[in-house]
Amino acid sequence: MEFIIVSGLSGAGKSKVASFLEDMGFYCVDNLPAPLIPPLAQLCMASPGKYDRVALVTDIRGGQTFDGLFDALDQLEAMECGHKILFVEADAPTIIKRYKETRRSHPLAKNGRALPQAVEMERMALAEVRRRAEYIVDTTALSTAKLKGEILRLFGAPGALSEMGVSVVSFGFKYGIPIEADLVFDVRCLPNPYYIAELRDHTGLDEDIRAFLSGYRQTGDLLERLEDLLSFLLPLYVEEGKTALVIAVGCTGGRHRSVFVTHALADFVRRKGYHVSENHRDMTRA
Repeated sequence: MEFIIVSGLSGAGKSKVASFLEDMGFYCVDNLPAPLIPPLAQLCMASPGKYDRVALVTDIRGGQTFDGLFDALDQLEAMECGHKILFVEADAPTIIKRYKETRRSHPLAKNGRALPQAVEMERMALAEVRRRAEYIVDTTALSTAKLKGEILRLFGAPGALSEMGVSVVSFGFKYGIPIEADLVFDVRCLPNPYYIAELRDHTGLDEDIRAFLSGYRQTGDLLERLEDLLSFLLPLYVEEGKTALVIAVGCTGGRHRSVFVTHALADFVRRKGYHVSENHRDMTRA
């Protein structure tokens, strides 16, 4: 059983870390009082297969000290419940900036205490928790994507960083761009089979359309440049911690050119070693 205790400074990103862990299959509990940690661990240990990956967030909300947390950790060791502490922090200027942007109150900024004083007071109170942590993540210079990548690196299954799913979808611009698209490629620059009567009722998956489009030099040139671009971009998205990428390819009606290019790009991305799904949103529209 994996039992992760997430702690750290308010405003450093513990909630985001917990959401990433939840996406990775952890059962997450936020703001659990320290005395309830051993009973939770006991319940999880008594339910093998149901709570194999557990993460809980405990912090200084409410102004409590951490003596209770240390007692709970001692109890976990006595129970032979393996656990690790993940400590999330950021520098003071970054935390202060985040609180000012969100206009939320720091849990220790009470009774006239200024925000910088509250941040420093919390840092001192958590010094022993930080010392006992197996993992320390500083989010000062991390974007959300990079923070997600770091959590994947620490707690993801082997190979998780290379398991970005890529969805390639064709569409017609006259029906609207897919709202979920990360990348949008417009292939209306290619010759349009729609204006050839014997090709109009075919789709980009049919050999007649493929032969028509492949007969033009610009089709090959465009595919070559799109493949070069994806060869450059996909590893960067993986490095940023992205787990799902949607590539949308559009033509006027979404029946011929975009379908042909989508099928070609999906095959290319698949050969690059990524898990790929291919979808033709508007191909069957009248």
